[in-house]
This record gives sequence, C-alpha cells and structure tokens, in this order.
Amino acid sequence: MPSTSVTTTVQASSRLDNPKQAAARYDSDHFFWSYTEEPHRTRRQAIIKAHPEVIKLCGPEPLTKYFVLAVVALQVICAVCLRNTPILSLRYILTAYAIGATANQNLFLAIHEISHNLAFKAPLANRFFAVFANLPIGVPYSAAFRPYHLLHHKSLGVDGLDTDLPTSLEAFFLDSILGKAFFCTFQILFYALRPMVVYQLPLSRIHLFNIIAQLSFDYLLLHYASGRALAYVIMSSFFAGSLHPCAGHFIAEHYVFDAQPKGAKEASNLVPVPETFSYYGPLNMLTYNVGLHNEHHDFPAIPWTRLPVLHEIAMDYYADLPHHKSWTWVIWQFIWDREVGLWCRVKRKEGRRKVCGWREDELGSNERKKARIPGVN
Repeated sequence: MPSTSVTTTVQASSRLDNPKQAAARYDSDHFFWSYTEEPHRTRRQAIIKAHPEVIKLCGPEPLTKYFVLAVVALQVICAVCLRNTPILSLRYILTAYAIGATANQNLFLAIHEISHNLAFKAPLANRFFAVFANLPIGVPYSAAFRPYHLLHHKSLGVDGLDTDLPTSLEAFFLDSILGKAFFCTFQILFYALRPMVVYQLPLSRIHLFNIIAQLSFDYLLLHYASGRALAYVIMSSFFAGSLHPCAGHFIAEHYVFDAQPKGAKEASNLVPVPETFSYYGPLNMLTYNVGLHNEHHDFPAIPWTRLPVLHEIAMDYYADLPHHKSWTWVIWQFIWDREVGLWCRVKRKEGRRKVCGWREDELGSNERKKARIPGVN
C-alpha cells in the first residue's frame, strides 16, 4: 500500500513556538495536539498522482435536486397529516423519530452536499437551493453552515477556527457517562451554539434571505396547517441530531476511538494520530454517503454518488485506514467507553489557512481561485 502518512511539521503560532511551550500551555487538557499537517491534502495529491482519472469524478450531481424535492415534499405531507394529532401521542413521536428525523438528517446532509456546489453548476443556484432544502428543518441554518463547513475543511482541527471541535469547557464538564449521554442527546444544540462562541462570522445577504424564507415557511405551516405541524418539523430536527442511528455520523467522523500509543497526547509527539474516519454501512444510502468521510475530505468536489467510485479506484489508499461499521455502535461506545469522550479529538494550533488559496479540489465544484466566500474570506 502506498504511504499516506504525513510527516511535514506545521510551524506553531507565536504563542506555541515549540512542543515544550505547548506542553506548558495545554497541560490541563487532554486533546490530541498535533504538530503535523492535516492528512487530506497530502493524500489527495498522492491519489491524483497515482490515479489522475479521479479528477473526472468532480462536479455536480443532477440527482441531488430530485432527492431533495422528494424529501421536502415528504416532510410537508407528514407535517400536514399530523396537524390534528396530539404531540405527545405515540403516533406523533414515532413518526417524528422514524420518518421525520431520518428525513431531516437527509436534508442536513443534502445541505452539506450543496455547500460544496454539488447540486448545480452555478454557485448562486446552490445557495438558493440550500435555503429550499432548509425549509422542513424549521430553523434557518443553511447560509451559516456553509462558511463554517468550508472553514472546517480548510482548517481541520485548528483550535479557534474549526467549530466542529468541542471546547475544553465541554470536554471537562461532560467527561463522564452521564455527560456524554447528555451530549449525544442534545448534540444538535452544541453544534448550533458552539460557533457563536468559538468563531463568529459576519452576516451576509444570503443569511438574511435564509432567515426570511424560513420564517415565511414556518408562518405558512402554522397558519394553514397548525402549531402541531410546525412542532413536527422542529421535533424531527431535534431527533435527527440526538440519539438516532443516523446522528452517529457526527461523532464517527472525527473522534478517535482506537487506543493510541502511550505518549500520543504528549506535546513532543510528532507521529500523526488518525483524525478522520469513514463508515462503510447501509445508512450511507440515507445520508448522501457522508460515511465515506476520508474520501470526502480528500476530494470535497466529488459528489455523493461518485465517492464509492473514488474509494474503489484508490482502494490501496483507503483499505488500511481505521473505519467504523455501525453508527449505532459508535454512539453506544462513545457513551459507555470510559476511554472515549470529547477529549478524543485531534487539535492543532495553526491559524494561517483561513482564507487564501481556495481550490476546486479542496472545497467544492466551481470555486474560483481566490473567490470571495462571504463570512470566510
């Protein structure tokens, strides 16, 4: 198998000039602090060199818009059908959990795809379509998600920029079985509120459009159906980011589950700790293949339908990487395994990859080099 390890040392910021200084600063936390470059850029370059044909896989997937239309219609129909059903009834709750949460998780990940310009060729068409996909979620978030998500790709694991990372405060207070159970139950709230604390981005016109469109949809649903119909889409979104099998992907993607060598959390350690993990299981069919997460981070411009093709072409690069087989087991192990928790994330203290040098193969389809991405650069 070709070597995919990253050995290029990333220069730390002025406050953390070397591992000894880092140890003095971070001896109170238990994250995996990395002083190596994130692995995806290096592996992407190696795969392109070995298999240049993978570049042809990049570009929008026309099927995405039809799936989004179908799921949005499904959620509207379910909401209207439940307009007179008591919220605390078994029928209402089971529908919101089994159908609604699965559908809204699908829409979460449709917006994820669209954020990489993978539904249409025109970037603006993707921005508007993401707002449409957002409607049955009940809360406006698609416009804010995109810049934060692109920042997650560009600055993976960078403390203070990557808002996918738990804060030290979260990790400290939720470092117990009950704390982790609380986190898994309400993780959608953590992902919604954490960016406001960690790294605030300016509002743009697309944010305003997202808010107006969402409030208009919610009003129409409330006025022409009922408050219970609106409560259905909100409850669906909550369940989608709670103790639901599909919600396991939030944890599975970047938390370190496997035992690492002694000293892996020491500041002097320069051996990269795996920080992205794929899932190869049936729930990928409902979630736009988001489980193929190493593949996605390596090539964000390749849409969900072609990620399995990338995996097959570059099998020699992916076969030996640690991966998950069950998202349900991920949630169970995360809660009950005392060696796994919010501290099990790879962080790096490096802040120079915020803006410049966006490339199509790094962020998504039709991203112009040095193009202004509102809220990011």
